[in-house]
Amino acid sequence: MATGEREPRECDAALVRAFEFLGKRWNGVILATLLSGPAGFAELRRAVGGISDSVLSDRLGELGRAGLVERVVDDGPPITVGYSLTASGEALLPALREITAWATANLRT
Repeated sequence: MATGEREPRECDAALVRAFEFLGKRWNGVILATLLSGPAGFAELRRAVGGISDSVLSDRLGELGRAGLVERVVDDGPPITVGYSLTASGEALLPALREITAWATANLRT
């Protein structure tokens, strides 16, 4: 390499994968909504706001396949379905809290 030339910059591949997944509309918001504990489908839909039933269902499926959210069925009566963070999902909590604090302090509405 000649004097004064720089190595080409590359973004960390793991960081790229994380932002592709968490940056997909609603994924990060759903995870953050589950920070306070398990929630049912209707409760998630109300809390997230602006998300359709089909998109919420799709995103919960993606989060489940990624191992971040688990679907829990309680046989009841009545039968209820809830969603909660897995250990991998809970491992995101510190990062999500930091992003929330940063957004509050630095992003204007």
